[in-house]
Amino acid sequence: MSDLPPCPQCGSTLTYEDAAMLVCPECAHEWSPSAEDAEKKESGVVDANGTLLADGDTITVIKDLKVKGSSHVVKVGTKVKNIRLVGGDHDIDCRIDGIGAMKLKSEFVKKA
Repeated sequence: MSDLPPCPQCGSTLTYEDAAMLVCPECAHEWSPSAEDAEKKESGVVDANGTLLADGDTITVIKDLKVKGSSHVVKVGTKVKNIRLVGGDHDIDCRIDGIGAMKLKSEFVKKA
């Protein structure tokens, strides 16, 4: 299955990449994936409660999260300061004391 977004014009899921552009074969609409990331960033990233997050916010983890590739666990209630919002599946970049740099999904955090 493809990770490509659906066409913003007609909603078709049959999109494909052509060089640096995304193309819809049904309506022939072409757009750049970087514009897609900009639209996503404009719409905002929300936490588990629906609160809008911004760069530099402090968040709290609401679920125990296993750290891939190690035996560490990020415990419920862990506060993370100075987050940075990025595009993609894991939309929060941060540094957690005792663990290091991590990427988190916004659905597992709440704004502190």
